[in-house]
Amino acid sequence: MVVPDERQNGRVLAPDNDPTTGAGKDAQLDEDIRLLGRLVGDVIREQAGTDVFDVVERVRRLAVDARRAGVTDPTLGEVLDALDLGTALHVVRAFSLFTLLANVAEDVHSNRRRQYHRNAGSPPQVGSLAASLDHLQRAGVDAAQLNEVIDRLRVSPVLTAHPTEVRRKTILDTQRVIAELLARPSVRTESIEAELRLNVLMLWQTAILRLSRLRVRDEINEALSYYDLSLFRAIGSLQRDAAAELGARWPDLRQRSLPPVIRMGSWIGGDRDGNPFVTADVVRYALDRQCAVAFAHHLDGLGRLAISLSMSSRLITPTNALLALAEASGDDSPFRADEPYRRALRGMQGRLAASCRANLGMVPVAILDEERTPYSGPSELLADLDVVLDSLASHGAATVASALVFPIRSDVALFGFHLCGLDLRQNAAVHEQTIAELLASADMCTDYLNLDEPERQRVLLAELATRRRLRVPGASYSERTASELAIVDAASDGVRRIGPDAVPHYVISACSTVSDLLEVAVLTKESGLDVDIVPLFETIDDLSNAGITLDALLSETWYRNQVRSHGDSQEVMLGYSDSNKDGGYLAANWALYRAEGDLVRVANKHNVHLRLFHGRGGTVGRGGGPAYEAILAQPPGSVHGGLRVTEQGEIVAAKFADPDLARRNLETVLAATIEASCVDTENLGTDRDRYTSTMDELADRSRQEYRSLVYETPGFADVFRALTPVTEIAKLNIGSRPSSRTASARIQDLRAIPWVFSWSQARIMLPGWYGTGTALSSYIGDDDSRLQELREMYARWPLLRAVFSNMGMVLAKSDLGIVRRYASLASTVPGAATVVERIVTEHRRTIEVMLRITGDDVLLADNPALARSIRNRFGYLDPLNHLQVGFLARYRCGNDDPATAELVE
Repeated sequence: MVVPDERQNGRVLAPDNDPTTGAGKDAQLDEDIRLLGRLVGDVIREQAGTDVFDVVERVRRLAVDARRAGVTDPTLGEVLDALDLGTALHVVRAFSLFTLLANVAEDVHSNRRRQYHRNAGSPPQVGSLAASLDHLQRAGVDAAQLNEVIDRLRVSPVLTAHPTEVRRKTILDTQRVIAELLARPSVRTESIEAELRLNVLMLWQTAILRLSRLRVRDEINEALSYYDLSLFRAIGSLQRDAAAELGARWPDLRQRSLPPVIRMGSWIGGDRDGNPFVTADVVRYALDRQCAVAFAHHLDGLGRLAISLSMSSRLITPTNALLALAEASGDDSPFRADEPYRRALRGMQGRLAASCRANLGMVPVAILDEERTPYSGPSELLADLDVVLDSLASHGAATVASALVFPIRSDVALFGFHLCGLDLRQNAAVHEQTIAELLASADMCTDYLNLDEPERQRVLLAELATRRRLRVPGASYSERTASELAIVDAASDGVRRIGPDAVPHYVISACSTVSDLLEVAVLTKESGLDVDIVPLFETIDDLSNAGITLDALLSETWYRNQVRSHGDSQEVMLGYSDSNKDGGYLAANWALYRAEGDLVRVANKHNVHLRLFHGRGGTVGRGGGPAYEAILAQPPGSVHGGLRVTEQGEIVAAKFADPDLARRNLETVLAATIEASCVDTENLGTDRDRYTSTMDELADRSRQEYRSLVYETPGFADVFRALTPVTEIAKLNIGSRPSSRTASARIQDLRAIPWVFSWSQARIMLPGWYGTGTALSSYIGDDDSRLQELREMYARWPLLRAVFSNMGMVLAKSDLGIVRRYASLASTVPGAATVVERIVTEHRRTIEVMLRITGDDVLLADNPALARSIRNRFGYLDPLNHLQVGFLARYRCGNDDPATAELVE
């Protein structure tokens, strides 16, 4: 991390990159990293002293040399073990800070390279909207086919508060400032370097972790901050560019209005599955805060327009409709008597402020105090903006209309008065208990919990056929049932105030039967809440039965009529995290793919449009990975214009902390969705059945090996808790949600997020690969024809390429040497040595067989830039892992010194 620098007699922090990367396209990146490294080194000397700086340098050199030599140097461990707590804390912060800054530099350089290619007129990059539309044009897709897709187009990233972002918002804000400074022109001035130094110093003196756990309200506000930061700008520009790109290639599409291509969603404040802190008050707070952000944005836009559109009626002739708006504004200022646009817009701003006051009881920005008639909804405001657009065009100011007014109109259409849809989510078991209590209290059914599935359906359908409410006035309900009813009431009130887009979906986690959905229908009926009911299939078995469950549901006349009233559209959510924890990486990916195909066939049978909601996390073990490849790897017919996907934890900051990053990530999802909706991205033909049969067998073998280790090995849970920092992670102040759904210590009851996070901390990454090596190697055996078959499948099938690509990335990030260090934490746990050896053996087996199939010599051969980045990080991560192991051992032996706890975390 520290290398000689010509400008000082000392040494500075910098990565030991391959010497060939210093020239050409990565020269600026290397320069940025060296500059940041030097600044970190300076700060360490100034703040901690030369002795600490020398220790950091020695540790860095030992770690990097060991990595280069491919050996374990015991000297590194000896040096780290000998550190006192204070020095160790400085070392941890030094390596953590530089790794963080290197990531910032890489993001900035990635944006810089894209801008370079745009300026140079390079062909569109894969994953861009332009590249995907070019592909569709070459494939012969016509305007009629695109029209059908556009009518169904609905790409919805859904922000969640799943706790994998450990950094505080303060840290993220400072990172953004540093990124902005690095992105300035390549000729660095002393003032820019001084600002960088200042921000590096602030990072050094700022604690990464919070003193207290986040509240749900904090999570709501942090998520909403991304709208002003990047999402308003990114989504608006993408909407306008998408319309222009489509119209340029298919002239017949120029005249049609493009519906909102990105519709944001949120679970934060509505997802109460296992989170007791989501209450009716929190639901109301989330809806009001979202509404306030939307109103503030639109009020600001109208205010800017009122300043900009200074046209005088002495010089132009506006339309009668515009003059009518001006007259109705109530603005009688003599200074604006000849400025009809300013008067009209001040009136529109006043009406919008009245709308905000009617919804929220307040106005979030300073605005006129005059009373106006509120807009009944966004459509009225859009109509007024259309009047402004038409009038400007009538007197030769169409360019002004396009540049200034249309973006604001676009934002009103995109975000409405609700900003984003807040989903409700709860576990099916809670609904079951709630409905049982309501039925018993109303003397309708006293033994609901003991009924079989057909009888439950009969009881629920009978209730849905009546207008009668189950709630008995004055009845005393349990705390949980009262809370569930209050939450749905709060959501219903939000819909009445803000509109149906405010709460569009109700997601049922752990859904497995028709009665699970009918229970929610009865619950929402109690409050008059009309929403799309979305089953979430999570386990391998539930995914296998998803098609059967949906078929039975759509065969019920009452429910089919409900779907018809919602535009013949049914959404289904698929759980990536829990299916992986249940059956392992390969089995989960295949179960998800199989379920999608089954659901498509059932939806076609019932003439229903299916929209899939993918519950993907940031890491591969929770369904993460490149979005473009993942969407194109879906089975035919499963996208069809609609796609919803969760954006969880640290991924929210990684994707949306910067407007350019946000634009690129949203564009990638949109491009892939349109592409997958128009063409068969697989094109497997008659080989599909053969490939499917092979994958069935591989998934079964993989699942058996995974479950044999995780669920059938005696004492595995104890080994896991000793081997990884899962217990300590549960204490981190990184989210409002508990790490387990119950107080149980079973793996089954642990949430998928701490499960994956813990393995990642120990550099094992088990959820991203375990079981796959056994499945592939046992399938191939000594049969060369089976190896050739798998090579063919890998070459032709986007699904297998995506599975292998993500798995290769995870395997490249894992490290067996580090694994053995963490194994020392479990040395006294019975069976630990056997478990560790199984993991090590499977890791080697997986890499070996995967390389045989891909034909590559090393992991990530198709992505050398990522491979190099990962290699360069190892020398800085190794000391952190070593220190964590050492202090975990001390902490677990009773050393509860606050400094020890900080090093553990």
